[in-house]
Amino acid sequence: MSLIASIIYMIWRGIAIGIFISAPMGPVGILCIQRTLDRGRRTGLYTGIGASISDMFYCLLTGFGLSFIENFIERNQNIIQLIGSAVLVGFAIYLFRKNPASALRRPDQARESVRKNILGGFLFTFSNPLILFLIIGLFARFNFMIPDMRWYHYIVGYAAIGAGALMWWWVVTWFVDKVRAHFNVRSMWLINRIIGIIIAIFAVVGIVTGIMNLTS
Repeated sequence: MSLIASIIYMIWRGIAIGIFISAPMGPVGILCIQRTLDRGRRTGLYTGIGASISDMFYCLLTGFGLSFIENFIERNQNIIQLIGSAVLVGFAIYLFRKNPASALRRPDQARESVRKNILGGFLFTFSNPLILFLIIGLFARFNFMIPDMRWYHYIVGYAAIGAGALMWWWVVTWFVDKVRAHFNVRSMWLINRIIGIIIAIFAVVGIVTGIMNLTS
């Protein structure tokens, strides 16, 4: 794989991972939407930035841990892809059935600083370490950790993950701000189900691909 091809490989996979990590509308997603509705898009976007920083921390933690078992991953890449895809299926089912507003308390209406908004988004996301299972599944499904890549490829890849996450929150806050007068938080049910279906499709494709590679 040439240098340009390998960088493009890491960029599009990183962006996809960043979007899929951020997209599920759990408590931090509803918090971001509520702050956008109550205090404007900038406040909601800062909350999303805080969530993205937490996601990046967990991605780095996952990548650092996986680097110790690089040889194991190389020998068992298809099996790992099957396991990662199975994890994504379970997460998709959980996401499809979950009420995204059930675990959320209404945020304080007082005006907060940029630092507090970012910190709030970070802590909301950081308090859910189960996101590691989603990240491991996504890393395996998109073959993000492969032995052929060098350190500079991973710098590009992790930067792309951060860019993907920020892109998601930028789009969410832009959309909510545009439809402020008509937006209903309950519509997150529909968004959760759509995202769950998309993740499930990726997971099923990964399972089929893994099985075909093992049997070939």
